[in-house]
Amino acid sequence: MKPLGPEEILARDPYEAVRAGYRARVIALKRDRRVGIGELVTLVFENRETLRFQVQEMLRVEGIDSADAIQAELDVYNGLMPREGELSATLFIEITESDRIQPELDRLIGIDAHVALVLGEDPRETRLYAQFDTHQLEADRISAVQYLRFHLDSPAVERLRDPSVRARLRIDHPHYRAEAEVSGPLRAQLLADLAGRERPPLIDLPGRATSPSEECLLETGTLRVLRRSPGSTVLIECRVPVSLGEADPALLAELLPVLQRYVREIVRESGSCRVSCDVEGAGAPMRWRLRAGRG
Repeated sequence: MKPLGPEEILARDPYEAVRAGYRARVIALKRDRRVGIGELVTLVFENRETLRFQVQEMLRVEGIDSADAIQAELDVYNGLMPREGELSATLFIEITESDRIQPELDRLIGIDAHVALVLGEDPRETRLYAQFDTHQLEADRISAVQYLRFHLDSPAVERLRDPSVRARLRIDHPHYRAEAEVSGPLRAQLLADLAGRERPPLIDLPGRATSPSEECLLETGTLRVLRRSPGSTVLIECRVPVSLGEADPALLAELLPVLQRYVREIVRESGSCRVSCDVEGAGAPMRWRLRAGRG
């Protein structure tokens, strides 16, 4: 994935104005990119949007405005961007009781050698062990937040792409053994990352606003409805990257009334409406196109 540039970041005041909606969309995105491994460990897989969000939040919290300081933050988070053939993730060791934090962290020293993406099952199991950020590693202590990468060669990508091949995340540390299945939605997101697929940003950026030939009819945290000219064409976009096959019931329940509303409007105006849904590769956003006319 290409690094984020300063032109892809909003200044603090414009960001504050759109933060609530953007934050909701990123939380929805992260829902499919987060996986708990046992009781204490969570992995969140990073992409351009999750890292953009972290940059925006850091600028907001730290009150950063200068171009040099913004670029410094971008340099930090671009360092976490997955490179070709890689998946990048943040590992959180989540301990809520203050008196348990240090003993548990001490108990998990060496976890950097024991986190793996496992493809398939014995006897054809492939274990891809994570590479942790060496700048964070110390011999006698660990942090509760760690950055790591999984490198996948072409055969591993093909196995991940094959839905018949089981995929899990496993920790086999002597003091912590747990594993979790890679869900269908997460798998689709990871395959999109490995393909380097560019997704539309979940935040409206300068120069990327609705074009003069488009009229925004409705916008919610997850859906955006545009009327395109010339002609009577309505485009309903899911602002969270998810395909029709991966959409959860709550999203479909929000979508259906919106879809029906604009179908009725087009039928009322032109007498008929043609409806299509763009279904692309794994991790591609869902788009419904409503056109006047028969067919």
